Amino acid sequence: MNDAYSTIRTAADIADLIALETGGSDAFGHAFTETIDGFRMGREEEETDAALPDAIMAQAACEMLVRTLFDLLRDTRLEPLAGRLAWGIVHSFHKVAGQLEGEANRAARTVKDLVRDADGSEIAMGELEEAQMLCQSLDEAQEAIACMRDHAAETYRAETGQPWSSPRGSLTSSKRTASVIAASDFLAARRQRRAESHAPSGPIVIFSGGQVWADHRLIWERLDMIRARMPTMVLATTGQDKGCDAIAAAWAAQSGTSLIPFPLRRALGQRAGFVRNEQLLALCPVEAVVCEGSGLQSHLARMVRAKGVPAHFFRLADQMQSRHQEGPHSIV
Repeated sequence: MNDAYSTIRTAADIADLIALETGGSDAFGHAFTETIDGFRMGREEEETDAALPDAIMAQAACEMLVRTLFDLLRDTRLEPLAGRLAWGIVHSFHKVAGQLEGEANRAARTVKDLVRDADGSEIAMGELEEAQMLCQSLDEAQEAIACMRDHAAETYRAETGQPWSSPRGSLTSSKRTASVIAASDFLAARRQRRAESHAPSGPIVIFSGGQVWADHRLIWERLDMIRARMPTMVLATTGQDKGCDAIAAAWAAQSGTSLIPFPLRRALGQRAGFVRNEQLLALCPVEAVVCEGSGLQSHLARMVRAKGVPAHFFRLADQMQSRHQEGPHSIV
């Protein structure tokens, strides 16, 4: 073992090692940089000029929270529970980030109303400044917590081989790069930032497959090949939590590819799977990957052919072939 690692005992030790080896994460450096002088997350709270937590210490703490669980339970009878417990840790960050986002949205609406009704008086301008500080403070806090969530989720992926996924909603975070001068400019920039983070603009590749699949290399190699041609691709899957979709989701997490899962809308009953296939085709995909599974995959394959979308089709039997061999059903 490296001597540096043998001396690690606390989060501070991990932080020192991260700083020594990497200089810390750029994401944490951005997310844990103060963007306003005063800070207040509630109307009744006192304004504070306290600093944000140290970025490298925050990164180390997130990693330690998740990784220590796996280290503790590894090779014990409780090892199967490690992933479930770690999932909950990431989810706690995700839930708080979502709460802060909702509070920031409400604060932004208040700013918008005050901008609309501003009469130029000293009182009105004071209320506007306070409302904008609250909105910016909530945004700053949400960015920091979302950054911690993302790193905890990445540690979860490194330990389990599967991406962390929320039971609902998107897992996105970003950091504004310029100070806001006017309230109206601030709101417009905020809307633009959100549109970009929730609507990735790369070419869409759709993916679907059965819940029983063993050869992850077959899928990963084909997705690698597609991404080599389209580095900004966005992967849209049928959102199942095992089998082919889980393999594709793990690939997306490992490669840094944006992922859009389309889970079944159970309220639609027996039509749900077919409606989901129609949603995938409505994305105007530039390419498709379909692995043999149920009748829903067969239905999607027929739709893909009818639309003339370039596609890769894999059969269950293809898993038995050499992973370097291209079968007759590889691409149409």
